[in-house]
Amino acid sequence: EHIIPTYGVWESFDDIDFDMLPNQFVLKTTHDSASYCICRDKASFSLEEARRKMVFGLKRNFFWYGREWPYKNVKPRIIAEKYMEDFGDGELRDYKFYTFNGSPHALLLATNRQSKDSPLCFDYFDMSFNHLPLTNYWHPNNSSNPPHEPQNFEEMKVLAHKMAKDFPLVRVDFYEVNGKTFFGEMTFFDMGGFLR
Repeated sequence: EHIIPTYGVWESFDDIDFDMLPNQFVLKTTHDSASYCICRDKASFSLEEARRKMVFGLKRNFFWYGREWPYKNVKPRIIAEKYMEDFGDGELRDYKFYTFNGSPHALLLATNRQSKDSPLCFDYFDMSFNHLPLTNYWHPNNSSNPPHEPQNFEEMKVLAHKMAKDFPLVRVDFYEVNGKTFFGEMTFFDMGGFLR
């Protein structure tokens, strides 16, 4: 119930049947970081740009960039998922829970991820949703107006605890879309393990 719907998985860009995909979708590689294409309208979607990004992503082994071993032997593929956007916030906000021995201790809330007019903002909160005086070394902007607490904050904390219970340290990511919680990913090396 918390997984973003998947439309298909392919080993090659040329195998994708774009006619079967809906008007809006997201393409991304399954073994990489930041290789994705967002299609908000198929009529204006550039297949050539998507091909370039996906072919590049398929050739890249992200393990070699920071030696994050979970990436090392993942089979390169392309996945198409449902396009997600929260109507209230007008974006897809990222809720990243830092867990230690299964307990969530801090939340990183990423906003303005797709904005061309505003900088990407990273705001940190404790588990009572109090804003913490932290900045991210690579993304040092806090929001000028701290974002509101997610509607499903308590549910996210419970899910993060369940998913992280077997790990000494893992970041568990969620999205909130129109009142529903969706799972993003589990990250064992936040920022490659090099974040100050």
